Amino acid sequence: MASLRPLGAVAFSEAGSGLEAIERLALGAVELIILDLNMPDMHGVEVLEFVRGHHAYRELPVVVLTTRGDEASRAEALAAGATRYLTKPFAPQNLHECVRELLDAA
Repeated sequence: MASLRPLGAVAFSEAGSGLEAIERLALGAVELIILDLNMPDMHGVEVLEFVRGHHAYRELPVVVLTTRGDEASRAEALAAGATRYLTKPFAPQNLHECVRELLDAA
């Protein structure tokens, strides 16, 4: 993700669907998730509920980055356990600052 390059030595992994994201969690340690609500095969809130439903991931920071700017979607994601909620289009600097803050706090 180009907007996060200024973070430096951070490894990124990308999933093309909700199920793939869950599979990647099982494959290795993850420090932060950036999650879209609109994904193939599973809604982002379903992925978020899965993440929060497992003890190992309850404290994992999850940033929802989505085109859904309505208050109902925001409230649903935050109630499901999203740490932050950002909407597209977004300023790359805002995402960078959000991620840096969450990684520094971990």
